[in-house]
Amino acid sequence: MIPKSEAELSWRDINAGGIVIEAGSASQYRTGAWRSRRPVIDQEKCTRCGLCYIYCPEGSIVHDKDGHFDVDLYYCKGCGICAEECAPRSIRMEEEEG
Repeated sequence: MIPKSEAELSWRDINAGGIVIEAGSASQYRTGAWRSRRPVIDQEKCTRCGLCYIYCPEGSIVHDKDGHFDVDLYYCKGCGICAEECAPRSIRMEEEEG
């Protein structure tokens, strides 16, 4: 078989990349250091609806036995989805310091 030039390659000719060969978990890595903004929850405004908890793609929203929600900054990447989905607008995004 004659090798194809790069211009002639189709997606079928390219080896797959990013293959996950074993299960893992982001909980093994401190990913919060990537953040440029952090969510801050105003507990006075919070209605404890849990939308932030449901929508957080990293599982960084945690709640205590009383039902209050907080942010685990160890894993939070600062995407802002929690603030965007917060119906009572009790979550605001603040710039990370230094």
